[in-house]
Amino acid sequence: MHQQDLERLKSLRYMDDDFMAVCLADNFEGVELILRIVLGREDIKIKSVRAQEAMRNLQGRSAILDIHAVDSTNKEFDVEIQRKDSGAGAKRARHNSSLLDAHILKPGDDTEAIPDSYVIFITENDVMKGNQPVYPVERYITIGENKILFGDGSHILYVNGKYKGNDEIGRLMHDFSCTDPDDLNYEALAKKARYFKQNEKGVAVMCKIMEDMRNEVALNTARETAERMIKKGKMSLDEIAEYIPLLSLDELREIEMKLMQLA
Repeated sequence: MHQQDLERLKSLRYMDDDFMAVCLADNFEGVELILRIVLGREDIKIKSVRAQEAMRNLQGRSAILDIHAVDSTNKEFDVEIQRKDSGAGAKRARHNSSLLDAHILKPGDDTEAIPDSYVIFITENDVMKGNQPVYPVERYITIGENKILFGDGSHILYVNGKYKGNDEIGRLMHDFSCTDPDDLNYEALAKKARYFKQNEKGVAVMCKIMEDMRNEVALNTARETAERMIKKGKMSLDEIAEYIPLLSLDELREIEMKLMQLA
């Protein structure tokens, strides 16, 4: 399996969300570079970066943010990679934006003091079909035939991963689709990709991450299978434990109790 991981590692790009999250987890310079290019601003200074962060709303519904960053003025950024068009829908963007706002605002805070938030989807395809590098999404007030920016501080942007223009955003999208770190334009991105693809310690970290991902998928599959078997009620927990060795009898009891509570 290790050789298969090494072969897969060669093909990974920033356009693969797990690889991007690893490369940007503590890479303030890389995150600043991406945000400055996408937003067309030079004044962004990141003070915190968290990768693959789970964020919940009051009902317990959660989303895993690929990259959650906060800048020196407390603006919040959610950078998402979406290779499938279906994962970059308008409702998904709205949901992520609402989660950011719920996370920012604390009890007793004045809503007028809430900082701006940015949800940025970097998509492998041109999901908006407009042949543009970036698609800003904003709210407007309609007054007769006029439209005035609402200015609520909530921003959504779609970045077209297919764009390959001879400009900063074009070079950035090239880097997101490139598998060879030595062919990347931006050193802030290249040095991390080079570490995890070419450095012995970095390669070991990535192989461990891929192994953990396989184990997590196998465990989730085992839990789903156990739930179906328990619901059918044709086998005892002891029999199911023999059939699904990944799960202990105590874990099966927990699953059974959870299903009973939901019934």
